Amino acid sequence: MQLGMIGLGRMGANMVKRLTNGGHQCVVFDLNQTVVQEIAKDGTVGATSLSDLVQKLTKPRALWIMVPSGDATEKTVDDLAALMESGDTIIDGGNSYYKDDVRRAAKLKVQGIHYLDAGTSGGVWGVERGYCLMVGGEPDIFNQLEPIFATLAPGVGSIDRTKGRTGEPTRAEKGYIHAGPNGAGHFVKMIHNGIEYGLMQAFAEGFDIFKNANTKELPPEHRYDLDTTEIAEVWRRGSVVASWLLDLLAISLSESPDLHEFTGIVEDSGEGRWTVMAAIEEAVPADVLTSSLYTRFRSRKDHTFGEKVLSAMRKQFGGHMERPHGE
Repeated sequence: MQLGMIGLGRMGANMVKRLTNGGHQCVVFDLNQTVVQEIAKDGTVGATSLSDLVQKLTKPRALWIMVPSGDATEKTVDDLAALMESGDTIIDGGNSYYKDDVRRAAKLKVQGIHYLDAGTSGGVWGVERGYCLMVGGEPDIFNQLEPIFATLAPGVGSIDRTKGRTGEPTRAEKGYIHAGPNGAGHFVKMIHNGIEYGLMQAFAEGFDIFKNANTKELPPEHRYDLDTTEIAEVWRRGSVVASWLLDLLAISLSESPDLHEFTGIVEDSGEGRWTVMAAIEEAVPADVLTSSLYTRFRSRKDHTFGEKVLSAMRKQFGGHMERPHGE
């Protein structure tokens, strides 16, 4: 199939490579024309503008947007809407807010332009491992573009089949699903990322406890000088907590046991916040996911005014003095 790709960052460029290797033709555009020219050497067709990109695609066109969520995606969708025709399809593969998908799809429907939201997980490893895809939108349009999703997805691979599943492997077993109507794809991906925050935080807290197991606050007989690199490695084999996130942590610790090149300032890309907002709207308790998001906020501060308030109150009611820095 033919697909237009807008945005050739780490994920967009790798997705083009995977699609091209799978026999699809990609027409690509990025504001950085040097990147476009470089990727075009591998058999893809480069475009100099959105207009040029649309003109080089065969009708009915399918265009995949892989740019940062928010204003960049909004502008790209609006610009494409002015260039595309009835029967064409826009696929947003970034991390957009699902409510924005619902709004955009309704707006584009007036022009006869289809819209799919594709939650895409796999990061920079996706070119080799494949991408887990969660797609929302019209079922007929999803079906038309299924060869694209099937190529990007990991496929059945070597993962053991879930007990009780029989017959031909389903889409989910191949690494992609039609999640539901517009917005459903990014809703599922949003919760996926919220869970990811919680899993990462659990590993972070556990390994922080390991790192401080030899603190002088403990009695000498209870202190341990633990090799966190080896712990991560042994947990990868037969452990209940074995996972790809643990695999990535093991790689990081193997490369840099004390992680000295990191500051510990942790950003969030939005999905964690939206997950917590969804939990509030549904009145669903989400203690772990919420706490993991707040921990990321906390990582960006030195000492907050709120912590000073806590210290001040502790001094007033109990005479507790702050410990000098470094002790």
